[in-house]
Amino acid sequence: MNLPWRSKAACQGLAPDIFYPATEDDADAAEAKEVCGMCPVREACLEHALAVREKDGVWGGATERERRRIIRQRRRTA
Repeated sequence: MNLPWRSKAACQGLAPDIFYPATEDDADAAEAKEVCGMCPVREACLEHALAVREKDGVWGGATERERRRIIRQRRRTA
């Protein structure tokens, strides 16, 4: 899988467990969302997670629940 945007991600070198919190609680995801908030490739990361239906973790600043909501909204407007 060739994802050139990954080399520019703000999460490079950080502990993966930050992005895979024990629960889907927003408080548990806060640290990951903070990193994603300043990431220059946040949108590409989120689009990747949506395209492959990534089930776990915070991707592009969105939890699994938030990504499911985005997918539902896009289906409605399509």
